[in-house]
Amino acid sequence: MLRWGILGTSFISDTMAAAIASSEGSCIAAVAGRDTGRLQAFADRHAVSRNYTNYDLLYDDADIDIIYVGLPNNVHHEAVIKAAARGKPVLSEKSLTTTMTDAEALADAVRTSGIFFLEGLMYLSHPIIAELGMITRSGRLGTVRSVSGLYAADIWQVVNPQGNGTLFNLGCYPASLLHYVIQTAFGPNAFRQRATHGFGNRSSKDGNICDAALSVRFGNGVLATLQSTDSYGMAFEFSVYGDKGSARFKTNPWLPVAGDNVIELSTYDGKTEDIVVSTGLDAFQHQVHTVEHCLSDGYSQAPRPSPRLEDSLEIMSLLTEWEGHCARPRR
Repeated sequence: MLRWGILGTSFISDTMAAAIASSEGSCIAAVAGRDTGRLQAFADRHAVSRNYTNYDLLYDDADIDIIYVGLPNNVHHEAVIKAAARGKPVLSEKSLTTTMTDAEALADAVRTSGIFFLEGLMYLSHPIIAELGMITRSGRLGTVRSVSGLYAADIWQVVNPQGNGTLFNLGCYPASLLHYVIQTAFGPNAFRQRATHGFGNRSSKDGNICDAALSVRFGNGVLATLQSTDSYGMAFEFSVYGDKGSARFKTNPWLPVAGDNVIELSTYDGKTEDIVVSTGLDAFQHQVHTVEHCLSDGYSQAPRPSPRLEDSLEIMSLLTEWEGHCARPRR
């Protein structure tokens, strides 16, 4: 039985707590939060016997096997560094951090300690993403030539104002899936060889980037476009185009459900096929199982499609590059 300690009592920690409780291989041993009322309510909802208002007590709890970091993304690095210093494995919510400086500090702590670490891009643990990888490798699309992705959700009023806006809240999803596709199609170094250009709008409410668009040309000539917004809509799109056909998600790739998830495969001779991946677990539950299996087998990182530490750093590098374009003054 894997015993989890949960840092934070937000809605994402609620979601993770439900996923942990649904697994026969896991249980919640303790939870920590700053607000005593919310902390007690969380503990009551999930039948957690130990709760701490001092985070250090959770880091030092000998009965905890792994720490889930559900805190705001601008303090992810602080929590991971403290957990790593105690030798505790960590599942830390996306985005990795909000700056490359903090991301490198987090990575140094993980490497030095040798702990298991996984960034909580939970959708990458779902088998629908492995299916996209198999399609990409199969040759049915031919050589990949372009990729497009969009994630839009009107959630600005409930997100962390210190989280640097839509790129690190929503943009990390299409950015990380683009990373997986390029890496799958062309090898581990292809994503680093790129030129980018981007634009963005800032919110009048909190000053953060609320709408953003990015164009990418990789060194092999593959083109990509990404868009992210937390100021309007509730929409998703992700498509991969090759010289023989295309693959398009008909269901949300970033919130795969327990049930049917669908990729539409179209070839340029006019044939279309729905590839359905049906599972009894949602993305968060698959992520819990991924962690369980990795720790049981003694791995320090999860296998692809889940992000390894270097993958998370490469995704962060694109997000910060994108942020830099959006912040740059235009004439």
